[in-house]
Amino acid sequence: MEETTGPSTPRTLCEAFQQNVTRYADRVALRTPGDLVRVTWRAYGEQVRSVAAGLAGLGVRPGDTVALMLTNRPEFHVCDTAVLHAGATPFSMYNTNPPEMLAYLFGNAENRVVICEKQFVPAVLAAAALGGKVEHVICVDGEPEGTIGLAAVEAAPATDFDFDATWRAVAAGDVLTIVYTSGTTGMPKGVELTHANFMANAQLIDELGSCGPGDRVVSYLPDAHAANRWIAHYANLLRGVQITTVADRKQVLEALSDARPTLFVGVPQMWMKVKAALEGSVAAESSPIKRALAGWGLSTGRERARRSTDRLPISPALQAQYLVADKLVLSKVREKLGLDQVRIGVSGAAPIPPEVHRFMLGLGITVCEAWGMSELTAAATVNRPDDIRVGTVGRAVPGAEIKVAADGELLVRGPMLMKGYRNDPEKTAEAIDSEGWMHTGDIGTIDADGFVKIVDRKKELIINSSGKNMSPTHIENAVAVACPLIGSVIAIGDQRPYIVALVALDPEAIAAFAGKHGLPTTSVAELHSHPQVVAEVAAGITAANSTLARVEQIKNYTILPDIWEPGSDTVTPTMKLKRKPIVARYATEIDKLYGEKA
Repeated sequence: MEETTGPSTPRTLCEAFQQNVTRYADRVALRTPGDLVRVTWRAYGEQVRSVAAGLAGLGVRPGDTVALMLTNRPEFHVCDTAVLHAGATPFSMYNTNPPEMLAYLFGNAENRVVICEKQFVPAVLAAAALGGKVEHVICVDGEPEGTIGLAAVEAAPATDFDFDATWRAVAAGDVLTIVYTSGTTGMPKGVELTHANFMANAQLIDELGSCGPGDRVVSYLPDAHAANRWIAHYANLLRGVQITTVADRKQVLEALSDARPTLFVGVPQMWMKVKAALEGSVAAESSPIKRALAGWGLSTGRERARRSTDRLPISPALQAQYLVADKLVLSKVREKLGLDQVRIGVSGAAPIPPEVHRFMLGLGITVCEAWGMSELTAAATVNRPDDIRVGTVGRAVPGAEIKVAADGELLVRGPMLMKGYRNDPEKTAEAIDSEGWMHTGDIGTIDADGFVKIVDRKKELIINSSGKNMSPTHIENAVAVACPLIGSVIAIGDQRPYIVALVALDPEAIAAFAGKHGLPTTSVAELHSHPQVVAEVAAGITAANSTLARVEQIKNYTILPDIWEPGSDTVTPTMKLKRKPIVARYATEIDKLYGEKA
């Protein structure tokens, strides 16, 4: 790790980037697995200069917006940074968005330029035809009809464009990006974040242990999501962190062994998959001795983590056992996962089940659960590496004030609070009150030490017919942990006498299960009703129910033949449930579940 306190504190990410180009010219800034692509800071800076000049040649001016629709690849970082240096505002779109949604985003953002890959060109052109002001579609990996290639843009710079004067003129209060909320209901809102917002939020870096050009991060989550932009793009611009881009998020576990990240952000589903895979491999170990050793090592690490996070004493005997377990088992597991060099791991976007969190801590991977929202530049609270309390999302980030409203809703204010919603002053006024408090929509508590605990979304709490309040997320997490075959589960029970659930299977987990048990197919549609699959899910539901209060327990459920893909009409790109659309779509199945138990 290297200190990165420069000759001057940058006001904007343009200033920070230019400092990195000068100081780390020969270091690798961007790469892909296997070093198929390696971009040094010098080359990064040169291409940003040429792309910015080319954008100016297309008429992009300070204050404009430019849309990006790209997978995780080096060109994203080059183009996004070039737009900033042209004085404009870049924003990313979820790659699963249909043309109708893209057209809405184009209209709200008022962008005249879109930068995309050829695989997304049909959707972009269809969206442009539906309205908006799009004049140019730039393709980074080809030049299909209706587009201009990125190389051609670079080859036609504006003759009067002053690159240095333009980026130097970018102010701290200028809009850094627009983050369109993935939205579980309704059309997304465009969250405008400024350079100053990010710089304020980035003070958190030093509390987490600082970072610099010696650090590495893997970019695999959508760049339309604030968290990935924060840790896998802006940390690069601000502190010189090296990025390995992974275009297919299904390949991220393989990429970890190549990248050896020191910083890593994962959504709870990923941490759950790691836990399930490790436990499955231990159970499948043919050698009784190795199986027993691995089980002992994992349980020893978990017990030490439990006592540490619960503020209980760790006896010399347990510490000695842990050191042996770490040497013989845990260190080897971390190395095999490619997470052996992680200094700081972050879990966010949704609550991580406590048992999963403790499992990762037990492995020796410092996973800090965080909480926030796009409107707060991603992070509002986080557990610090040396002060983790499982079941909480930590304490407020520097500069943030947090309080609990009379109805239990968490309110936040501070310099990381968004400028506002793009072209929507009414929704901005609804979200931020006259005293500057952001109404987050989350119900939570704050303990005497300032640790925040999230109960659930205010609008998603289940109130059954007897008036009992329950957190659906708590129920769903219990099921997800107990049954790795399940990709998504939704608990239903609002104004109903008891809880029922819809279960959607994980296609990757089903394929592995089918191979292990010699089933004739790996199709979810065909296997969802197979007796072995049904029995496995039933065992998981039973195990989950044993951890839940009686009123929370699932009394009936159905296994669906459908796959709930990220970015579909059932779950967002970050795997948050679209509850109202799901309930509407499966109304018949839900009524049947209650009818069967009536």
